[in-house]
Amino acid sequence: MSSAFAPLEPRGAVLAGEVYQVLGEAILDGRLAPGERLRDQDLAERLGVSRTPVREALQRLERAGLVEVAPNKYTRVSVPSRRLHDDTHEFFIYLMGGALRLALQRCTEDELAHTVEHADAIVLASRIDDAEGIMTASARLFEHVIDDTQNVVFMRVMREAEIAIRRNLAGWHPFVECPIRRTELYVRFRDAVAARDGAEAESLLRTLHGIP
Repeated sequence: MSSAFAPLEPRGAVLAGEVYQVLGEAILDGRLAPGERLRDQDLAERLGVSRTPVREALQRLERAGLVEVAPNKYTRVSVPSRRLHDDTHEFFIYLMGGALRLALQRCTEDELAHTVEHADAIVLASRIDDAEGIMTASARLFEHVIDDTQNVVFMRVMREAEIAIRRNLAGWHPFVECPIRRTELYVRFRDAVAARDGAEAESLLRTLHGIP
């Protein structure tokens, strides 16, 4: 394993959650490559921790689908497939559609204003045909929307699934390729959000992502 990690400097006892974040980010940025074998002893030495939090983190990464384990054979970084990308995309849009409806009912005027600002950023990125900018601005909007649901289950689901969603959607590109048409749809989406019209916002979100 050639990947380098800086030793953790925890406040108090090292928690498996800290190791999970470090390993998850390493999978996202390619320091831990798809198919790479993972040995808990090696990872523990590199991170400067005991094997216990590493094992717990690997189990959590396995549940998230970022690591695959064959008992007594190997533990390795999983290799994402096109099917996994498509299924994650479908799950995420349905999840965010429901979150939007709930958040727009419950958020304060100040919270709504922040959501609209994020939607404006998406419109701007679409107008200049910046796919990465659309993705970044959309992630910020959706993070804000999840908080605005005030629903602890939405928050927990996203906390557990965030790294897997980010990895599985790597390489995303807009479903609506024409910048003019796509931007028109994003403007309508932005206006629906500003009007607290959750049904319209969800419908436009699905159209923008090609989800029935």
